[in-house]
Amino acid sequence: MSEAVRRGTWAVWSSLLIALFLTILPMPAWMDDFRPPWVVLTLIFWSLALPERVGVFSAFAAGLTLDVTTGALLGHHALGFSVVAYLAVELHQRVRTFPLWQQTLFVWLLLLVERLLYLWVLGAAGQPTPSLIYWVPTFLGAALWPWVFVVLRDLARRAGAL
Repeated sequence: MSEAVRRGTWAVWSSLLIALFLTILPMPAWMDDFRPPWVVLTLIFWSLALPERVGVFSAFAAGLTLDVTTGALLGHHALGFSVVAYLAVELHQRVRTFPLWQQTLFVWLLLLVERLLYLWVLGAAGQPTPSLIYWVPTFLGAALWPWVFVVLRDLARRAGAL
């Protein structure tokens, strides 16, 4: 494994670890519904930027890690993250040529897919349907995407991953 690949791998996993930390960071109960989907945003970026290194299996591992750390139903984050990563990897050549505002719309659609899959898992598990606030993280994630993109792109360039 070359030095550039090793540094790029370090950048990917450290950013995913930071996103996981931001996701499980304690917040007041009233703010919990407004938590941005940090791990999904980070996975989307790396799946678009380095589809040969970050894909469905990385997303599945990150999802299982999030399931275990949050005490959620085992596999529900893994399912949503895997589908989102698959779509991002499949469409990465098209999406990378989009201007940032179109990428933001694409990311919003991926976040909606992830939330819809989570809603489906909740229904299959017999959980009650959440209120409309359930959809707020998709809008927050789309609003944060330009900043996440710029920060992670800079990290990837400094690490020599791009």
